[in-house]
Amino acid sequence: MPGKKREYDEDDVRIRPGRSSRPRTRTRPKHEDAVDALVITVDRGRYGCIREDAEHLDELITAMRARELGRKSVVVGDRVALVGDTSGVPGALARIVRIAERTSVLRRTADDDDTTPEGRLERVVVANADQLVIVSALADPPPRTGFIDRCLVATYDADIEPLLCLTKADLAGPANVLDYYAELDLPFVLVKPESDLTEVRDKLAGRISVMVGHSGVGKSTLVNRLVPDALRAVGVVSAIGKGRHTSTSAVALRLPRVRKKGDPGWIIDTPGIRSFGLAHVSAESLLHGFPDLVEGTIDCPPNCGHTAGDANCKLDAWVTAGKADPRRLASYRRLLSSRAGEGDGRDQGE
Repeated sequence: MPGKKREYDEDDVRIRPGRSSRPRTRTRPKHEDAVDALVITVDRGRYGCIREDAEHLDELITAMRARELGRKSVVVGDRVALVGDTSGVPGALARIVRIAERTSVLRRTADDDDTTPEGRLERVVVANADQLVIVSALADPPPRTGFIDRCLVATYDADIEPLLCLTKADLAGPANVLDYYAELDLPFVLVKPESDLTEVRDKLAGRISVMVGHSGVGKSTLVNRLVPDALRAVGVVSAIGKGRHTSTSAVALRLPRVRKKGDPGWIIDTPGIRSFGLAHVSAESLLHGFPDLVEGTIDCPPNCGHTAGDANCKLDAWVTAGKADPRRLASYRRLLSSRAGEGDGRDQGE
């Protein structure tokens, strides 16, 4: 009838189905059959991995990072778990599904200028290293204590051990350099052309050692002496990339076994790293390398820089009271200056 109000029933009502109340699960596969390996090179999203018990780098496994890792970085020295094709045959590709907790992280800052975002950017150089081998020539070129100082800052920050390797010991004696670092009790080895490397191998045995040094100091020669097939090994590793020469990339090399027992160790050559930007290293972090000075800073004011210019720093009184060697404080402050980019001009590039 005209004017009569229409009555609605359930057939006129359209109900949009609601979302399921069942919670979404993000259960990750456990990958219990994953293969444990060590990352020995990184190149453009491809990772060269090898079982740590492998004797030769020919057994290289090429892998990519699984999406489930998110934004986690993978660097040389990482211990990872692999799934997929781990045969290592040409064209095979595995996936990195887990990264083991790192025992140490060696970092550097892109630049020492902490007023820019780029200058504050930290980059992980190597993971799980046990020591940093600082290779310096005693002559031709002369030793650069500024460079050594900055390497020591990075070493203490990473909580790994330093080892000073002085090459070309046939051209000059080590007295001046060793006296300069006497208060640090810095371990060192001397290397001459064709000299026996037993002491060096003893220092490297059972460890993952990162080697750094300027051009001309003999680092590449030393690497080739320690790993006679290093050039061939690097050639094998370079196959994972797309033509870029690996002389600019860090690469881990297995030291040959010269004894029947014991792990000969690994060395990580870093031909592309000539220095360390240290803007990320705090004075407190560097202080960890000087345990004899730590207690002397307890009464320092907050945010004390512990430099000679900090009038209220208590370290001077600590040393005056005979509780630490004044040379240790001088060394600590010298490293603070190196961290800030000040000090020894011999730190400049060639």
